[in-house]
Amino acid sequence: MIVVTGATGNVGRPLVQALAAAGLDVTAVSRNAPADRFAGAGPSVRHHSADLARPGSLRPALDGADALFLHDTGAGAQLLDVPEILGVARAAGVGRIVLLSSQGVATRPESASHGGVGRSLEEAVRQSGAHWTILRPGGFASNAYAWAESVRVHRTVAAPFGDVGHPVVDPADIAEVAAAALHEDGHAGNTYELTGPALSTPRQRARNLAEVLGEPITFVEQSRDEARAQMLQFMPEAVVGTTLAILGEPTPAEQRVSLTAEQLLGRPARTFTEWAGRNIGAFK
Repeated sequence: MIVVTGATGNVGRPLVQALAAAGLDVTAVSRNAPADRFAGAGPSVRHHSADLARPGSLRPALDGADALFLHDTGAGAQLLDVPEILGVARAAGVGRIVLLSSQGVATRPESASHGGVGRSLEEAVRQSGAHWTILRPGGFASNAYAWAESVRVHRTVAAPFGDVGHPVVDPADIAEVAAAALHEDGHAGNTYELTGPALSTPRQRARNLAEVLGEPITFVEQSRDEARAQMLQFMPEAVVGTTLAILGEPTPAEQRVSLTAEQLLGRPARTFTEWAGRNIGAFK
C-alpha cells in the first residue's frame, strides 16, 4: 500500500489517479478534504485526514504501508518536524520514500526559504534508512491558476518579466515519475530534476491560454514592485524575494531543459499548451 500526502494538490491528485490506475492500493492523505473527494479514483483508494504538522495524526494512514510520497508543503515546510514524520513512517515499516522537493535546493542554496529548508528536508529523507528518491521540479505549469480569475472576468493576464523564459513542468509529469519511483525498482538513491520540454515566457503562456480558450487574452506586464505587492498578500517576504529573483533573473540551471522526465517516462515531457488543454475549464 502506498500513502500519498498532499493528495488534493496539483501533484497529489494525478499521483493518486496514476497509482490507482496501476491497480495499487492507495491511502490519499489530506488535511481537510472530504472522503468523497476521492470517490471517483476507484475502490483501491481510501482517504485519511491528517496534518503533517501533527505527525501522530499520520500513524493510522501508514498502517500496512510500503511506500510514502512526502510533499514538502511549500512555504510551510519550515513548520514540519520531518524527523518525527520519518520516525512515524519507519515505525510503521515504510521502506520507500519519495520526496517532492524543489529545484531551488540546488539553484538557490543561499536562500533560507528555498535552499535552506529544502536541503534540510532532503537530508532528513536521505538519513531515514528507507530507500529514497528525491524529485526536484522547476516552476509548475499549474502556477497559471493564479491567472484564472482575471482571465474569466477580464480576459487579461498580469505578470512580471513577460519575456523571461522558464521550462515550466506539468504536475502530471511529476506525478507519473513519482508513481514509478514509488512502486518500481531502480529509483532508490536518485535525485531527479524535472522540467518541461522547452522555455516558455509568461507572455507566451498567456497566448497559449488564449489559443486553447479560443478567445483573445491581453497580457499586462507588471513592474517588480507591483508583482511584489501582489505576492506579499499570500507569501512570506523571504519567499517573495527569492521567487522574484528566480522569475526575473533565472540562473542558467533554472533555464536548463532537463530530459529526465522524457527518459523515465519514455515520451516527451508535456508542454504548457497540453496542460492548458486539460485544465481550461478553470479559465472559462
